[in-house]
Amino acid sequence: MSSMDEIIQVAGVCSVEEGLMLAACGVTHVGLPLRLAVHQPDTSEEEARGIVAALKGRAQTVCITYVTDAAEALALCRFLGVSGVQLHGAMPLAEVRRLREAAPWLFVIKSLVVGTAPEAAILDAAREHAPLVDVFLTDSYDPATGATGATGRVHDWGVSARLAKALPRPLILAGGLSAANVAEAVLAVRPFGVDAHTGLEDARGFKDERLVRRFVNESRRAFAVLKSDAPVAGLAKACESK
Repeated sequence: MSSMDEIIQVAGVCSVEEGLMLAACGVTHVGLPLRLAVHQPDTSEEEARGIVAALKGRAQTVCITYVTDAAEALALCRFLGVSGVQLHGAMPLAEVRRLREAAPWLFVIKSLVVGTAPEAAILDAAREHAPLVDVFLTDSYDPATGATGATGRVHDWGVSARLAKALPRPLILAGGLSAANVAEAVLAVRPFGVDAHTGLEDARGFKDERLVRRFVNESRRAFAVLKSDAPVAGLAKACESK
C-alpha cells in the first residue's frame, strides 16, 4: 500500500455520465452503494454494472454493501465487475476470511463506524480484521436514523487519527467530508485516503462537478503537505492558501 497514491473515493453514483465526470475530476475510486441497511441505492444493480464497465481504465470501482454473507458479497462483486468491496455491515470475521480466501484479487475495505462502540472495541475488532483486509475506512453514526454511512455527519477526528496511527493497515477517512473541510481533516487525521458522498451533492442529490473538483484539489494539496514533512504549525496555513 505504501507505494500507492492516496485514495480519493466518492460514493453514490447515479449514472454513467456522473461516474465519468468523477473520474475526469481525478477521483481514484468510485463507490456504488448496494444492498443497504437504511438508505435506498442510487441505481439498480444492472445500472451499476454499466457504470463499472464505463469506468474501466478510468477509475477503480468499489461495491459498498451491508451484505454479511461472503458468498453473496462475492457474487455481487463478480456480477458488477468491480475491483473492490467496502464491507460496511457487520460481516462476521469468519465470513470476511472466506471472502479473502475466495477472492485474493479483491480490494477489501472494512468500515469502522465511529459512535457505534467504544473506541477500544473498534480498535480491537479492526486488529482482528487487519490480516484479511487491505484498508480500513472510518465513518460516522447518526443516532437519529441509525444510519452508519451517508449521514453527512462529521465524527470526532481524534478517534480516526488514533486509529490511523494504531492500525497495521492504511485508513480512509469518511463522514461529513466536503470540499470545505477535507484539507483540515487530512491534516488532523493523516489518513491514507478520503471518501465523500452527500457533501458533494446539489439540492437534487446529484454530484456537483465544481464541488468534486475542489474536493479532489483540496485533498491532493493536503496530502502533498503531509508528504513534505512541513512543520505542524505550517500545515493549516499551507492548505488555507488558495
